[in-house]
Amino acid sequence: MTSHAPVRVILANPRGFCAGVERAIEIVQRALEKYGPPVYVRHEIVHNRRVVESLRGAGAVFVDNLDEIPDGAVTVFSAHGVPQSVMDRAVERDLPVLDATCPLVSKVHREGRFHADNGREVVLIGHAGHPEVEGTSGQIPGGVLLVSRPEDARTLNVRDPEALAYVTQTTLSVDDTREVIEALKRRFPAIQGPDVKDICYATQNRQSAVRQLAREADLVLVVGSKNSSNSNRLCELAIDEGVTAHLLDHPDDLDPSWLDGVTCIGLTAGASAPEELVTEIIEALSRIVPTEVEDMDGIKENMHFKLPEPLRERVS
Repeated sequence: MTSHAPVRVILANPRGFCAGVERAIEIVQRALEKYGPPVYVRHEIVHNRRVVESLRGAGAVFVDNLDEIPDGAVTVFSAHGVPQSVMDRAVERDLPVLDATCPLVSKVHREGRFHADNGREVVLIGHAGHPEVEGTSGQIPGGVLLVSRPEDARTLNVRDPEALAYVTQTTLSVDDTREVIEALKRRFPAIQGPDVKDICYATQNRQSAVRQLAREADLVLVVGSKNSSNSNRLCELAIDEGVTAHLLDHPDDLDPSWLDGVTCIGLTAGASAPEELVTEIIEALSRIVPTEVEDMDGIKENMHFKLPEPLRERVS
Protein backbone atom coordinates (compact mmCIF):
# COMPACT_ATOMS: atom_id res chain seq x y z
CA MET A 1 0.00 0.00 0.00
CA THR A 2 1.16 3.55 -0.64
CA SER A 3 2.23 5.58 2.40
CA HIS A 4 -0.28 7.98 3.92
CA ALA A 5 -1.14 9.73 7.15
CA PRO A 6 -1.41 7.54 10.28
CA VAL A 7 -4.64 5.59 10.70
CA ARG A 8 -6.39 6.03 14.06
CA VAL A 9 -6.96 2.75 15.87
CA ILE A 10 -9.53 3.10 18.65
CA LEU A 11 -9.57 0.29 21.20
CA ALA A 12 -13.00 -0.54 22.57
CA ASN A 13 -13.47 -0.41 26.30
CA PRO A 14 -14.38 -2.87 27.68
CA ARG A 15 -13.18 -5.64 25.41
CA GLY A 16 -11.91 -9.19 25.73
CA PHE A 17 -12.17 -11.53 28.68
CA CYS A 18 -15.18 -11.32 30.97
CA ALA A 19 -15.22 -12.59 34.55
CA GLY A 20 -16.82 -15.90 33.57
CA VAL A 21 -14.14 -16.61 30.97
CA GLU A 22 -11.33 -15.58 33.33
CA ARG A 23 -12.74 -17.94 35.96
CA ALA A 24 -13.08 -20.86 33.54
CA ILE A 25 -9.53 -20.52 32.23
CA GLU A 26 -8.13 -20.16 35.74
CA ILE A 27 -9.98 -23.31 36.82
CA VAL A 28 -8.17 -25.34 34.14
CA GLN A 29 -4.82 -23.68 34.86
CA ARG A 30 -5.07 -24.27 38.61
CA ALA A 31 -6.30 -27.83 38.11
CA LEU A 32 -3.22 -28.56 36.01
CA GLU A 33 -1.06 -26.92 38.66
CA LYS A 34 -2.65 -28.83 41.54
CA TYR A 35 -3.30 -32.25 40.05
CA GLY A 36 -0.89 -32.31 37.11
CA PRO A 37 -1.74 -33.20 33.53
CA PRO A 38 -3.80 -34.51 31.99
CA VAL A 39 -6.94 -32.63 33.04
CA TYR A 40 -9.97 -33.47 30.91
CA VAL A 41 -12.33 -30.73 29.73
CA ARG A 42 -15.75 -31.50 28.29
CA HIS A 43 -16.02 -29.35 25.17
CA GLU A 44 -13.86 -26.28 24.62
CA ILE A 45 -13.49 -24.46 27.93
CA VAL A 46 -14.34 -21.21 26.07
CA HIS A 47 -14.80 -20.53 22.39
CA ASN A 48 -11.37 -19.26 21.44
CA ARG A 49 -8.76 -21.14 19.43
CA ARG A 50 -5.75 -19.45 21.05
CA VAL A 51 -6.98 -20.19 24.57
CA VAL A 52 -7.78 -23.82 23.76
CA GLU A 53 -4.44 -24.41 22.05
CA SER A 54 -2.56 -22.83 24.96
CA LEU A 55 -4.32 -25.00 27.54
CA ARG A 56 -3.90 -28.09 25.37
CA GLY A 57 -0.17 -27.37 25.27
CA ALA A 58 -0.17 -27.27 29.09
CA GLY A 59 -1.82 -30.68 29.36
CA ALA A 60 -5.57 -30.13 29.04
CA VAL A 61 -7.41 -32.73 26.99
CA PHE A 62 -10.63 -31.57 25.33
CA VAL A 63 -13.31 -34.20 24.73
CA ASP A 64 -16.85 -34.22 23.39
CA ASN A 65 -18.34 -36.63 25.93
CA LEU A 66 -17.63 -38.23 29.28
CA ASP A 67 -17.01 -41.67 27.78
CA GLU A 68 -13.67 -40.36 26.49
CA ILE A 69 -12.52 -39.57 30.04
CA PRO A 70 -10.65 -42.31 31.93
CA ASP A 71 -11.94 -43.43 35.33
CA GLY A 72 -10.71 -41.19 38.12
CA ALA A 73 -9.46 -38.40 35.84
CA VAL A 74 -9.94 -34.77 36.89
CA THR A 75 -12.81 -33.41 34.80
CA VAL A 76 -13.79 -29.81 34.03
CA PHE A 77 -17.15 -28.71 32.66
CA SER A 78 -16.85 -25.76 30.27
CA ALA A 79 -18.02 -22.19 30.90
CA HIS A 80 -21.10 -22.83 28.75
CA GLY A 81 -22.62 -25.31 31.21
CA VAL A 82 -23.74 -28.91 30.75
CA PRO A 83 -27.05 -30.80 30.88
CA GLN A 84 -28.06 -32.38 34.20
CA SER A 85 -27.68 -35.80 32.56
CA VAL A 86 -23.96 -35.14 32.10
CA MET A 87 -23.61 -34.13 35.75
CA ASP A 88 -25.48 -37.27 36.80
CA ARG A 89 -23.27 -39.46 34.63
CA ALA A 90 -20.14 -37.90 36.16
CA VAL A 91 -21.49 -38.71 39.64
CA GLU A 92 -22.25 -42.29 38.58
CA ARG A 93 -18.66 -42.68 37.39
CA ASP A 94 -17.32 -40.97 40.52
CA LEU A 95 -15.33 -38.51 38.39
CA PRO A 96 -13.70 -35.65 40.31
CA VAL A 97 -15.47 -32.69 38.68
CA LEU A 98 -14.61 -29.00 38.66
CA ASP A 99 -17.56 -27.03 37.29
CA ALA A 100 -16.43 -23.99 35.27
CA THR A 101 -19.97 -23.03 34.23
CA CYS A 102 -20.23 -19.24 34.21
CA PRO A 103 -22.24 -18.16 37.27
CA LEU A 104 -24.46 -16.03 35.01
CA VAL A 105 -25.30 -19.14 32.96
CA SER A 106 -25.99 -21.01 36.21
CA LYS A 107 -28.38 -18.19 37.12
CA VAL A 108 -30.34 -18.87 33.91
CA HIS A 109 -30.47 -22.56 34.86
CA ARG A 110 -31.93 -21.69 38.27
CA GLU A 111 -34.52 -19.39 36.73
CA GLY A 112 -35.59 -22.08 34.27
CA ARG A 113 -35.88 -24.73 36.99
CA PHE A 114 -37.89 -22.34 39.17
CA HIS A 115 -40.45 -21.83 36.40
CA ALA A 116 -40.61 -25.54 35.55
CA ASP A 117 -41.08 -26.43 39.23
CA ASN A 118 -43.99 -24.00 39.31
CA GLY A 119 -45.75 -25.68 36.42
CA ARG A 120 -44.69 -23.32 33.64
CA GLU A 121 -43.49 -24.43 30.22
CA VAL A 122 -40.14 -22.77 29.52
CA VAL A 123 -39.17 -21.02 26.30
CA LEU A 124 -35.40 -20.66 25.71
CA ILE A 125 -34.31 -17.81 23.45
CA GLY A 126 -31.09 -19.01 21.87
CA HIS A 127 -29.37 -20.67 18.94
CA ALA A 128 -29.71 -24.40 18.27
CA GLY A 129 -26.43 -26.28 18.57
CA HIS A 130 -24.71 -23.82 20.88
CA PRO A 131 -23.23 -25.57 23.96
CA GLU A 132 -24.90 -23.09 26.32
CA VAL A 133 -28.29 -23.89 24.78
CA GLU A 134 -27.56 -27.62 25.07
CA GLY A 135 -26.64 -27.18 28.73
CA THR A 136 -29.60 -24.98 29.62
CA SER A 137 -32.07 -27.24 27.80
CA GLY A 138 -30.78 -30.19 29.79
CA GLN A 139 -30.95 -28.36 33.13
CA ILE A 140 -34.67 -27.61 32.98
CA PRO A 141 -37.09 -30.44 33.88
CA GLY A 142 -39.33 -31.23 30.94
CA GLY A 143 -36.98 -29.51 28.48
CA VAL A 144 -37.55 -26.23 26.67
CA LEU A 145 -39.16 -24.73 23.59
CA LEU A 146 -36.31 -23.15 21.61
CA VAL A 147 -36.87 -19.93 19.68
CA SER A 148 -34.24 -17.88 17.85
CA ARG A 149 -36.20 -15.23 15.94
CA PRO A 150 -39.40 -13.23 16.32
CA GLU A 151 -40.91 -15.41 13.59
CA ASP A 152 -40.38 -18.49 15.77
CA ALA A 153 -42.35 -16.86 18.57
CA ARG A 154 -45.26 -16.20 16.23
CA THR A 155 -45.58 -19.89 15.28
CA LEU A 156 -44.83 -21.44 18.67
CA ASN A 157 -47.16 -24.16 19.94
CA VAL A 158 -47.45 -24.15 23.73
CA ARG A 159 -49.23 -26.34 26.24
CA ASP A 160 -50.94 -23.51 28.15
CA PRO A 161 -50.52 -19.81 27.24
CA GLU A 162 -51.28 -18.90 30.86
CA ALA A 163 -48.42 -21.05 32.23
CA LEU A 164 -45.42 -19.95 30.24
CA ALA A 165 -41.99 -18.42 30.99
CA TYR A 166 -38.83 -17.61 29.09
CA VAL A 167 -35.08 -17.57 29.73
CA THR A 168 -32.29 -16.45 27.40
CA GLN A 169 -28.89 -17.55 26.14
CA THR A 170 -26.51 -15.09 27.78
CA THR A 171 -24.39 -14.26 24.73
CA LEU A 172 -27.15 -13.18 22.36
CA SER A 173 -27.50 -9.67 21.00
CA VAL A 174 -29.53 -7.51 23.38
CA ASP A 175 -31.49 -6.08 20.46
CA ASP A 176 -32.23 -9.48 18.92
CA THR A 177 -33.37 -10.79 22.29
CA ARG A 178 -35.58 -7.76 22.89
CA GLU A 179 -37.37 -8.33 19.58
CA VAL A 180 -38.03 -11.99 20.38
CA ILE A 181 -39.24 -11.12 23.89
CA GLU A 182 -41.60 -8.50 22.48
CA ALA A 183 -42.96 -11.02 19.97
CA LEU A 184 -43.51 -13.56 22.76
CA LYS A 185 -45.29 -11.00 24.96
CA ARG A 186 -47.56 -9.90 22.12
CA ARG A 187 -48.64 -13.49 21.51
CA PHE A 188 -48.59 -14.65 25.14
CA PRO A 189 -49.34 -11.68 27.42
CA ALA A 190 -49.10 -13.83 30.58
CA ILE A 191 -45.57 -15.04 29.85
CA GLN A 192 -43.06 -14.51 32.68
CA GLY A 193 -39.33 -13.93 32.47
CA PRO A 194 -36.37 -11.70 33.30
CA ASP A 195 -35.99 -8.19 31.97
CA VAL A 196 -33.68 -7.79 28.97
CA LYS A 197 -31.18 -6.12 31.30
CA ASP A 198 -30.63 -9.53 32.92
CA ILE A 199 -28.63 -10.64 29.88
CA CYS A 200 -24.94 -11.04 30.71
CA TYR A 201 -23.33 -7.74 31.75
CA ALA A 202 -20.31 -8.45 29.53
CA THR A 203 -22.50 -8.94 26.47
CA GLN A 204 -24.24 -5.62 27.07
CA ASN A 205 -21.05 -3.68 27.82
CA ARG A 206 -19.18 -4.96 24.77
CA GLN A 207 -22.13 -4.25 22.50
CA SER A 208 -22.46 -0.69 23.84
CA ALA A 209 -18.74 -0.17 23.17
CA VAL A 210 -19.13 -1.40 19.59
CA ARG A 211 -21.99 1.03 19.01
CA GLN A 212 -19.71 3.82 20.20
CA LEU A 213 -16.88 2.60 17.95
CA ALA A 214 -19.20 2.51 14.96
CA ARG A 215 -19.93 6.23 15.38
CA GLU A 216 -16.26 7.07 14.78
CA ALA A 217 -14.68 4.26 12.78
CA ASP A 218 -14.70 3.49 9.06
CA LEU A 219 -13.93 -0.13 9.82
CA VAL A 220 -14.52 -2.31 12.90
CA LEU A 221 -12.37 -5.37 13.57
CA VAL A 222 -13.62 -7.92 16.10
CA VAL A 223 -11.08 -10.31 17.59
CA GLY A 224 -12.71 -13.67 18.23
CA SER A 225 -13.18 -17.20 16.96
CA LYS A 226 -15.84 -18.10 14.41
CA ASN A 227 -17.61 -20.37 16.91
CA SER A 228 -17.85 -17.58 19.50
CA SER A 229 -21.46 -16.43 19.66
CA ASN A 230 -20.75 -13.13 21.39
CA SER A 231 -17.90 -12.28 18.98
CA ASN A 232 -20.13 -12.90 15.98
CA ARG A 233 -22.82 -10.69 17.51
CA LEU A 234 -20.33 -7.84 17.95
CA CYS A 235 -19.44 -8.06 14.27
CA GLU A 236 -23.10 -8.18 13.23
CA LEU A 237 -23.91 -5.21 15.44
CA ALA A 238 -21.22 -3.04 13.83
CA ILE A 239 -22.55 -3.98 10.39
CA ASP A 240 -26.10 -3.13 11.53
CA GLU A 241 -24.74 0.29 12.55
CA GLY A 242 -23.65 0.82 8.93
CA VAL A 243 -19.92 0.15 9.30
CA THR A 244 -17.85 -2.49 7.52
CA ALA A 245 -16.77 -5.11 10.05
CA HIS A 246 -14.74 -8.30 10.06
CA LEU A 247 -14.22 -11.09 12.57
CA LEU A 248 -10.65 -12.36 12.85
CA ASP A 249 -9.18 -15.13 14.96
CA HIS A 250 -5.50 -14.47 14.24
CA PRO A 251 -3.31 -11.67 12.83
CA ASP A 252 -2.88 -13.76 9.66
CA ASP A 253 -6.62 -13.29 9.02
CA LEU A 254 -6.06 -9.55 8.46
CA ASP A 255 -6.56 -8.63 4.79
CA PRO A 256 -4.61 -5.49 3.79
CA SER A 257 -7.31 -4.61 1.26
CA TRP A 258 -9.71 -3.97 4.16
CA LEU A 259 -7.65 -0.87 5.00
CA ASP A 260 -7.95 0.84 1.60
CA GLY A 261 -9.34 4.34 2.16
CA VAL A 262 -9.75 3.76 5.90
CA THR A 263 -8.75 6.58 8.26
CA CYS A 264 -10.12 5.21 11.56
CA ILE A 265 -10.31 1.58 12.73
CA GLY A 266 -12.33 0.42 15.71
CA LEU A 267 -10.85 -2.66 17.38
CA THR A 268 -12.62 -4.83 19.95
CA ALA A 269 -12.51 -8.40 21.21
CA GLY A 270 -15.18 -10.89 22.19
CA ALA A 271 -15.52 -12.03 25.79
CA SER A 272 -13.44 -15.15 25.16
CA ALA A 273 -10.59 -13.48 23.21
CA PRO A 274 -7.28 -12.84 25.02
CA GLU A 275 -5.68 -9.39 25.05
CA GLU A 276 -2.49 -10.81 23.54
CA LEU A 277 -4.40 -11.32 20.28
CA VAL A 278 -5.49 -7.66 20.30
CA THR A 279 -1.85 -6.63 20.72
CA GLU A 280 -0.73 -8.91 17.89
CA ILE A 281 -3.39 -7.51 15.55
CA ILE A 282 -2.34 -3.94 16.36
CA GLU A 283 1.23 -4.95 15.47
CA ALA A 284 -0.01 -6.52 12.23
CA LEU A 285 -1.93 -3.33 11.37
CA SER A 286 1.15 -1.20 12.00
CA ARG A 287 3.12 -3.30 9.52
CA ILE A 288 0.60 -2.42 6.82
CA VAL A 289 -0.10 1.26 7.61
CA PRO A 290 1.23 3.75 10.15
CA THR A 291 -1.09 3.76 13.14
CA GLU A 292 -1.96 5.90 16.14
CA VAL A 293 -3.58 3.82 18.89
CA GLU A 294 -5.93 5.25 21.50
CA ASP A 295 -8.21 3.82 24.17
CA MET A 296 -11.89 4.66 24.10
CA ASP A 297 -13.52 5.77 27.32
CA GLY A 298 -15.85 3.12 28.64
CA ILE A 299 -17.24 1.14 31.53
CA LYS A 300 -14.73 -0.31 33.97
CA GLU A 301 -15.69 -3.86 34.86
CA ASN A 302 -14.96 -5.06 38.39
CA MET A 303 -16.85 -8.35 38.36
CA HIS A 304 -15.07 -11.38 39.84
CA PHE A 305 -16.39 -14.89 40.44
CA LYS A 306 -15.15 -17.32 43.07
CA LEU A 307 -13.25 -20.44 42.08
CA PRO A 308 -14.46 -23.89 43.17
CA GLU A 309 -13.42 -24.61 46.77
CA PRO A 310 -10.66 -27.14 45.93
CA LEU A 311 -8.81 -24.55 43.82
CA ARG A 312 -9.02 -21.45 46.01
CA GLU A 313 -5.53 -21.93 47.42
CA ARG A 314 -2.62 -22.02 45.04
CA VAL A 315 -0.13 -24.87 45.12
CA SER A 316 3.05 -23.65 46.86
